[in-house]
Amino acid sequence: MNWADTPEQAAFREEVRAFVRDRFPRAYAPDPEAEQSLEPEDVWGYNWPVDRLCDDPARRDGARAWAAALAGRGWIAPHWPAEYGGAGLSVLEEFILQEEMMRARVPTVNGIGAFLLGPTLLEHGTDEQRAAHLPPIARGEVTWAQGFSEPGAGSDLASLRTRAVREGDEATGTYTVDGQKVWTSLGQYADWLFVLVRTDPGASPPHRGITFLLVDAASPGVTIRPITDLRGAAPFCEIFFEGVRVPAANRVGEENRGWYVAMTALSFERAGIGATVKYEQALSELVGYLRSDEGRGFLRDDTRAALRQEIARRHTEIRVQYNLARYTVSRQAAGAVPGYEASVNQLFGAELHQRLASTGASAFGRNAQLWQRRDAPLGAVFTHMSRDSVASTFLGGAAEIQRDVIATRGLNLPRSR
Repeated sequence: MNWADTPEQAAFREEVRAFVRDRFPRAYAPDPEAEQSLEPEDVWGYNWPVDRLCDDPARRDGARAWAAALAGRGWIAPHWPAEYGGAGLSVLEEFILQEEMMRARVPTVNGIGAFLLGPTLLEHGTDEQRAAHLPPIARGEVTWAQGFSEPGAGSDLASLRTRAVREGDEATGTYTVDGQKVWTSLGQYADWLFVLVRTDPGASPPHRGITFLLVDAASPGVTIRPITDLRGAAPFCEIFFEGVRVPAANRVGEENRGWYVAMTALSFERAGIGATVKYEQALSELVGYLRSDEGRGFLRDDTRAALRQEIARRHTEIRVQYNLARYTVSRQAAGAVPGYEASVNQLFGAELHQRLASTGASAFGRNAQLWQRRDAPLGAVFTHMSRDSVASTFLGGAAEIQRDVIATRGLNLPRSR
């Protein structure tokens, strides 16, 4: 297919490039030691939800100034209607915006709130919920985290046990929530949580007894504990709910029908262009380094040909991932509802992440074990990538689950023999 920009799209791409060049705060520089997130579309050295609350005033002010600049154009949530703080951009324009920001290596703002919760509220929320929650997201004032996974209910999400009991009627009642969530990305920095809870313990099948709630993270009874990973960073947390009172007005969709609301949210996962650009840049830097005087010292005659072939494969796979992202967004632009394509992108990108990290390790040999960035070849980029990539095939949905979705929803294969 021909993915070339139309004249209008090319003009918008230039507009985005000029905006980033002119408006990105010069003092908001990458933090070379930042390891707070595992999301494949994060820009190295930046983590906006963390930066906006950090103790360094220059970094905190830079993060907030960048959010304000984007909000002024409606570009935090570019596809949303203007009445909620968006810019009303087309799906393809939003794609171009994200692509150019990644290529410029500047952070996006309000990821989970803008890209997952926002479209879900536009689809399933009430007018009151949209008016209360969407504008603060679009202004960069409020951040959200996703409370889905639990101990024993990760890939098998329908087996979740966090319980919510409603008291009172639909309009003025409240839910009392008790339970635990885990692996909540950047939950310790979030102002609000969107959470799946069980409201019908006897439902069969179990996913029919689940409800989708919006929970203020500052509510009494909410305890958030960061989880440290093998890198020494804390990109996620566990959350405990003990008698947390949530207004019934904070329920999205019908009671016991939250599973379907959640599937809508997950279908809005990004098309994958950010990860594509990130991998493309990493591979380009690897090739450039290996061609330099310093880098040529890592190329042994007995491994040179094999490494060249590996790099060629990674380059081809990155182009495949780019085309998958463009295909997904083109379907959305044509009015199709996102479906199994998100699983294709997630699975292919996750496994490519691991293969790319392995290629870097092959290039640097024992030096690929160096963790400290200073004085390490290429700043230990691929050492850090190898640690990040460990989680790729279960972050955002295990590879086995993604394959099942692709088989049953994409290829229409039977669920059992």
